[in-house]
Order: sequence, then structure tokens, then C-alpha cells
Amino acid sequence: MAIGSREGAAPELLTVRDWLRWTASQLARAELHFGHGTDSAWDEAVALVLGWLRVPEDRAEVLLDARLTRQEAAALAACVAQRIEERVPVPYLTGLARFAGLEFEVDSRVLIPRSPMAELLLAGLQPWLGERQPRMILDLATGCGCIGIAAAMAFPEAEVVLADIDAAALDVARRNVRRHGLEDRVRVVASDLFAGLTDETFDVILSNPPYVDPEDLANMPEEFRHEPMAALAGGGADGLELVQQLLQAAPGHLAADGLLLLEVGNSAPALLIREPRLPWLWPELEAGGFGVGIIDRGDLVAGLRQG
Repeated sequence: MAIGSREGAAPELLTVRDWLRWTASQLARAELHFGHGTDSAWDEAVALVLGWLRVPEDRAEVLLDARLTRQEAAALAACVAQRIEERVPVPYLTGLARFAGLEFEVDSRVLIPRSPMAELLLAGLQPWLGERQPRMILDLATGCGCIGIAAAMAFPEAEVVLADIDAAALDVARRNVRRHGLEDRVRVVASDLFAGLTDETFDVILSNPPYVDPEDLANMPEEFRHEPMAALAGGGADGLELVQQLLQAAPGHLAADGLLLLEVGNSAPALLIREPRLPWLWPELEAGGFGVGIIDRGDLVAGLRQG
């Protein structure tokens, strides 16, 4: 079959079932990297075929034998070709990604959601939050808004601010706020770190900032090179220049008993070298994610002073 044209398609590729089977086979042969919401060729095929057709996975069974139109088949074949030949991640092909059980709109202006913070938010930030009920939450370097929106769902009484320096990312975040009907308590703010939040303090600050170091950037699979580099590269030899600025400014925007949750991924060891006196908590996650540090304001201030 000639990928990318309906005329080249084998006549047996008629139904949703056919396309799922064929797409999974094609992806499995292509030696792709699965790191944007799936971990296998089959799951990737399901996300691509059903996502592009806008068929909810929980309703797919009743439509497996539905036939694609000629135009649908041609467009879907072109998406499979892009995934294989150009290594474009599936969420950029479908325009959709899932995070913390929610669906988000995404495009190449934002990172594709994959933060291990999802697991922590689904658990209500327990046991670290304890009896505290956050009223103000900040998602700093929000991108598409997935972390802050998931926080708004986890804490329905809280007001949430989504902040980012990138105007294009904020446009995507606004679309996702509307998608989830949260305009009444989720606010989108243009801000270079805390610069646009001068007088505001928060009970919880969540941040997945740029933190990737030059070596990891150079060795990334091709799929990650479709994402905005400015949202990945944190600056400096260890990738933590921006993180360092964030840590220095964060105490001024945390409530007295506030919590900071900071994702630094593979750069966690480098962060411990930079700030050895900060008593981070590093939760073990069931899904296997890592690199999210948790610290309260008191420990953050004390550690920075000692440093």
C-alpha cells in the first residue's frame, strides 16, 4: 500500500477495524519512539485512528465496522505517513492529548502533556497537602494549561492561574479553559516567571518549566524535535538556569504554608548539586514517572538562606 493516498490503499482497508489493524502494523514496523501518551504501536494506532476520526475510545466498539469515506481514508493515510516518515507525534496529528483523565487541545505551539504531576493531582496532592484546602493555585509555565486545569478539577473550590511567557501557548491554554468550562475560576496570565503576578500569593505552585540540558536535547528522539525548543531547554550547562530563577522568586509568591511542586525530570540530580540544602521530597509514582520535587515555603526559604 502506498501510504498517503487513497488510490494506493488496499481495497480491504474499509472499516475502522481495518484501519486500526493496518495502522498498528505499520507503526510497529517503523521503529518509532513512543513517548507522547502511549507506549506501544497498538495504543499509538488507537490514539491516531480514533483520535483523528473523533471516535471516543469508550464508544469505539459499536463503530468498528463503520466504513470510512474516501476523503477520510486519504486524510488518515496521510496522517500515518506523517507519523512514520516525519516522526510527528500523534497528538499533533489529531490535535488532542489526554492528561489526568482529561482531553486537551494541543498543537505544535505547546508541549504535549505527559507530566507525572497528573498522578499527584489525581491523588489530591496527598499526603503532602494534609488538611489544607488550597484557595489559590498557580500553574507556572503552563503551556497548554493541562496541569492547572487538572488542578482546578481536583480542587473545585480553588481559583487557578495559568501563567506563561509565550503568547501562542496562552492562546492554546485559553481554548482548553473554555473546553472544560472553567472560565469562572481559571485565569490565563502573560507572565515572565512571576513578573506578571506582582502582588499575588498562592497556596500551591505547580510548575513544569524548561529544564532539559544540552546533552539530553542533543540525544532526544526525533519525535521530540517537533515540540517548541523554548519549552524544553532551561539554559545553562545543566539546563537549570530558569529553574534557579524560579526558586529564588517563589517564596515571595507562596502563602506561609504554601507548597511548591516542581518538575525537573532527568535534571533532578543536577538540581541537588545546585541546591544541596533544599530538603526536597521526591514521591515514588505508580506510573513510573519521576523528577517531581515537593517542598513547602518554610523549607524553601531556610534552604535558600543556607545556600
